[in-house]
Amino acid sequence: MTATSSGGLQKRSMRIAGHRTSLALEQEFWSGLEKIARSRSTSLPMLIASIDETRAKAAPDASLASAVRVFVLENRV
Repeated sequence: MTATSSGGLQKRSMRIAGHRTSLALEQEFWSGLEKIARSRSTSLPMLIASIDETRAKAAPDASLASAVRVFVLENRV
């Protein structure tokens, strides 16, 4: 996983479900995701893949970044 910062967003690249993808989120959301992943004993890419799978079924037109933000807000540890 690689990370770059652009203004208030931090962009990270990773492999999700067999393909490379980049995701740009505010640092607070990355921190929240990392806490949730640790609490569930899973990796960040695995957690994001799960969010992506749920998003694809429920709201395929929604962006992954939006789905991740909502997930973090709903699952704060």
